Amino acid sequence: MRYWLCITNRDNWEVVKNRNVWEVAKRHKNTIAKVKPGDRLVIYLKQERKDREVLEPMVVGIFEVVSEPYEDSTRIFKSPPHSNETYPLRIEVKPLKLGELDFKPLIPKLKFITNKKKWSGHLMGKAMREIPEEDYKLIEGLL
Repeated sequence: MRYWLCITNRDNWEVVKNRNVWEVAKRHKNTIAKVKPGDRLVIYLKQERKDREVLEPMVVGIFEVVSEPYEDSTRIFKSPPHSNETYPLRIEVKPLKLGELDFKPLIPKLKFITNKKKWSGHLMGKAMREIPEEDYKLIEGLL
């Protein structure tokens, strides 16, 4: 079993939660190809601005993968305003645990984040990344 941190925004989190599907762009095909049924996905919401408010990064759920990766070009994820990206590579998921856990207090304890000062570099440009089991267990225990 592998553990994945899946990086998304609040709009697409609603899609994951309501439709039980995780999607990535074609440029992430090598990553999603490694995902297998039984793997665990930790859903991470990036920091966002909404009007004048800053919404801090957080973990909002843990899902189990229940399908092999497949392709479907029906648009259900929203792409960022500056791009017209599509997310045709998908896996079906089922929720195991939902909640809200502030991410920043976790940074000093997470093994996959080796540069604690520039921690966001570990997530930039990625849709998902594998994390060690001990990081997964820490997050699962706190969620």
